[in-house]
Amino acid sequence: MPEHYDRLETRDPEERERSLLAALPKHIAHAKRNAPGWARILSAVDPEAVTDRAALAKLPVTRKSDLPSLQKAARPFGGLNAAPATRIFVSPGPIYDPGGTGRDWWRAARALFAAGFRAGDVALNTFAYHFTPAGAMLESGAVALGCAVVAAGTGQTEMQVATIADLRANAYIGTPSFLKLIVDKAGEMGADIRCLEKAAVGAEFLPPALRAAMRERGIRVLQSYASADIGMIAYESEALEGMILEEGLLLEIVRVGTGDPVEAGEVGEVVVTSFNADYPLVRFGTGDLSAALPGASACGRTNTRIRGWMGRADQATKVKGMFVHPAQVAEIAKRHAEIVKARLVVDNPGGSDRMTLRCEVRGEPVAGLALAIADTLRNVTKLRGEVVLARPGELPDDGKVIEDAKTYG
Repeated sequence: MPEHYDRLETRDPEERERSLLAALPKHIAHAKRNAPGWARILSAVDPEAVTDRAALAKLPVTRKSDLPSLQKAARPFGGLNAAPATRIFVSPGPIYDPGGTGRDWWRAARALFAAGFRAGDVALNTFAYHFTPAGAMLESGAVALGCAVVAAGTGQTEMQVATIADLRANAYIGTPSFLKLIVDKAGEMGADIRCLEKAAVGAEFLPPALRAAMRERGIRVLQSYASADIGMIAYESEALEGMILEEGLLLEIVRVGTGDPVEAGEVGEVVVTSFNADYPLVRFGTGDLSAALPGASACGRTNTRIRGWMGRADQATKVKGMFVHPAQVAEIAKRHAEIVKARLVVDNPGGSDRMTLRCEVRGEPVAGLALAIADTLRNVTKLRGEVVLARPGELPDDGKVIEDAKTYG
């Protein structure tokens, strides 16, 4: 039977849902009481009324892209933290992220356990330890499992190889591309790193060919999905059937440019409510695209599975010198009840920018509907564009609300 980190991973899905929803009112009340940023954002919200997903979906989405302006107004975390900072990390933007010192503060242990990490392992952690929290995040999870962590950080490939060989490190943490560099360098050096048997990778795409090549060398590679602000979000198990949601989160997939949950299985933006008392995030929009998968994993873990990272939701595109945003496309759809789904395609035939709004509409479109939508498109974006009507299901299910099809050069 597969091993699991704890009983939470295998509980009945309805029990999990009840537990998460029961914790919501207290969590929101805590955020409003202790974090001035949330007190402002959720000023009109009665925490006791947020007891189901429908009520949660009415709350505003605070997106990662909002953090630079929020934090500029109130350093360092925009007032979203409910406890004083013990560590401050920096991401491009700049965006400042807090780090705690509690056991497995970023909840990385569960993902590492699923990747085969166990007490007594010697884990080479090649994620960066400066500015980004990635190194500290994965280290805290490995330490919580009882692993000895080599704080290697990035670069110095020959030294990484020598360290693995000298310490007989049997576990790797880092990006898949750097794992390949280390393995290839070991071959050039004639170093024996056959001790390396498992790898937990993330932060970039894992090519199937790379996973297969590592497997042939005796290294099992599993990946996870995390962010600097939330910590661990989802992870693979030995079943290799999507990524399993971390137990400490409540997940929504919403239509890009809105806070409206999509239909089951549809691609949309990953929105997370994180039950971290120090940094309570309520309907936090990651800016990442994904979709929920039906059913439960064959490994026995029963939490929601997602398809992993599928691109960015921030699809703002410049047209004739002006930015057009997904929220504007959503506003156009909101003004016409016939529209089921809309996708703005921007191209530049002959070098001149052109917009085409493709709209899935219910039933037989009434006369003049395309012209009416085109008028709304012009009013909302201040730009002219064409409108093409389609039947429900004809547009691609890839989460894109704006498709930049312009060619350059």
